[in-house]
Amino acid sequence: MRKIFVLHENEEWLAPLRQAFVARDLPFEEWHLAEGGIDLDAPPPDGVFYNRMSASAHTRGHEHAPALTAAVLAWLEGHGRRVVNRSSALDLEISKARQYAALNSFGIRTPATRVAVGKEAVLSAAAEMGAPVILKPNQGGKGLGVQLFQTLDALEAYVESELYDDGPDGIVLVQQYIEPADAAIVRNEFVGGRFLYAVRVDTSQGFELCPADACQVGDAFCPTGGDTPRPMFEILDGFQRGDHARYEQFLAANGIEIAGIEVITDGFGRAWTYDVNTNTNYNPDAEAAAGIAGTDQGGMGAIARFLGDELAHLSVPALDAAE
Repeated sequence: MRKIFVLHENEEWLAPLRQAFVARDLPFEEWHLAEGGIDLDAPPPDGVFYNRMSASAHTRGHEHAPALTAAVLAWLEGHGRRVVNRSSALDLEISKARQYAALNSFGIRTPATRVAVGKEAVLSAAAEMGAPVILKPNQGGKGLGVQLFQTLDALEAYVESELYDDGPDGIVLVQQYIEPADAAIVRNEFVGGRFLYAVRVDTSQGFELCPADACQVGDAFCPTGGDTPRPMFEILDGFQRGDHARYEQFLAANGIEIAGIEVITDGFGRAWTYDVNTNTNYNPDAEAAAGIAGTDQGGMGAIARFLGDELAHLSVPALDAAE
């Protein structure tokens, strides 16, 4: 029997997707790729394969999972299997440098960015860019390792300290700091290559912005004075951007069908795209508040529906050309 196969390395993140599959009576199987192997001489099973490999796998002790996933995807694609978030999607997931280059090729505005290897190159790039400036690892995930420096002296002290971390591939991005107009970013969610919804994310607590419960740190609210606290994650009803069509073109060109694209709007109203996450998660509280939790309009429900439709298409025999 054909199934939906989910390629991943994080059990916690998969729980809501499992629930969505079960609720829709969809057959599925999980391939946990933190370790294991494949037989390149044998054909893969038939079905729909959903790649959920994360750039932050190394933070969970699964540093070889992306490379194993790349081999598995090449095997699947070589045999013509239906893959959602193909090899090209994984390539952009694990390299922000290649991600920014791909975004720029579509005329999508991104912060000015320098790619650096080695402390001297990092310091030189930062001096050229000027403070305030952001350092981020080329392979990150969840905003981990992203740091803002208000002065070059503070940046140099960090780079020369034992705390300095250049990420799993040794590449650091030195990036222009874009100050959001309202201490928030907007994450645009896409499923099946089409816009699903946008969620406002409060950034006043830092850069770790994964919407899943498993990634949240501290209080989910940010009180200000006597005002009613605003949720850290809030779905924006009826949100539309003029660049959604361009995002969809970018996703299609790079084999990405499920993703979250994060955008900052500055004080002049200019939108800056700074991250594409192809292993997207969704905040259940935000979806519940919007009345879409557990439905096909919610994130995991939409993914399950999309993958189920793709599986159904595989199961329909092609019509004879003579008929």
